[in-house]
Amino acid sequence: MLTDYVQPGSLRNRLRNARFARFLKFVDSLPKPVKILDVGGTVAFWETMDIESRDGIYVTLLNLEAEPSNHSRLQSLAGDARDLSRFADGEFDVVFSNSVIEHVGSKADQLRMANEVRRVGRNYFIQTPNRFFPIEPHFQFPLFQFLPESMQVWLLRNFELATYRRAHDRAEALEWIHEIQLLSQRQVQQMFPEAEIIREDFCGLTKSFMAIHLAA
Repeated sequence: MLTDYVQPGSLRNRLRNARFARFLKFVDSLPKPVKILDVGGTVAFWETMDIESRDGIYVTLLNLEAEPSNHSRLQSLAGDARDLSRFADGEFDVVFSNSVIEHVGSKADQLRMANEVRRVGRNYFIQTPNRFFPIEPHFQFPLFQFLPESMQVWLLRNFELATYRRAHDRAEALEWIHEIQLLSQRQVQQMFPEAEIIREDFCGLTKSFMAIHLAA
């Protein structure tokens, strides 16, 4: 399927790989060694991208829960993207985050994450789906994000959408709905005012945005 995470030829994986190639080109422009904070990344992702072959790159992963890592240049920590107070200003050469900021909560929570990214990272590379892409990327249902909440709940309680099983009750459906807050290009630019906003297009439509800042 086009949206399958597992299939190598899926749209999602093709876009992800192209995005990561752009990110590596971005990292290669920086003097080594490079300290990267990956907010929401996984050990498996960096293993897929062959972290051991990338000399001079040191990655810290931050998630709600830490996970084991057998790589000397890859550590995993538990934490909150909205509160990076354990890290000093400019501690990382790059902050990288892929499809995370739409999951951290309200617009105020998203702004907290953005401000923390800008504080701890001298440079950053942040990706998030476009609110106005016609296929909602998590439930993979056309225009789901624009449907009345009652209709969203009905769909989630009666159908399995993408990787989501049927919701047990209304409360669970609402929890899933409220956990995702998609952003427009204008909102991304407001949160990352010094960034260049790159559009990631598919069939002439903007599927997601990359907010990229390379310090002078």
